[in-house]
Amino acid sequence: MRRIILALFCALVATGCNDWRMWETPAVKPHEVPLLVMDGQTVPLADAEAVYRLTDGKALRSPVSAEDPEVLAAGEAGYQIYCAQCHGKYHDGNGTVGQSFEPLPTDLRSERVQFQTDGELFKTVSYGLVDGRQPALATTIAIPERWQIVAYVRSLGVR
Repeated sequence: MRRIILALFCALVATGCNDWRMWETPAVKPHEVPLLVMDGQTVPLADAEAVYRLTDGKALRSPVSAEDPEVLAAGEAGYQIYCAQCHGKYHDGNGTVGQSFEPLPTDLRSERVQFQTDGELFKTVSYGLVDGRQPALATTIAIPERWQIVAYVRSLGVR
């Protein structure tokens, strides 16, 4: 009985050892299909990310209402996921990860943060700071979520 089970196992393993099916894929070869022609006026946009990146922060307007409780709840949830590790549970820059930074992350209730426009805060969250103290999160957080986080941070007020 043991030999039969061993023989069946070996036969099963052997059936998976051939590679002939790898040559039968319906893959498209590079440049087999012609690329779309883009004239000099074409600007690639993915969810308006390029527009946000190129627009001055002071000119950007938040598409969400900072008074909407659902927006603030979503912003708080986003803050807890993406920001609290550095900026802390109490928004003071004393988060678990943030404690290892020198200087500490910014207190989000400070005048320095609260007196920025929503667009400036959005650009800081999205594209980071030049000095590296704030990482760029545009590839991590979707545009609507970033605006919700900005609304939540704005709701904290000046300390």
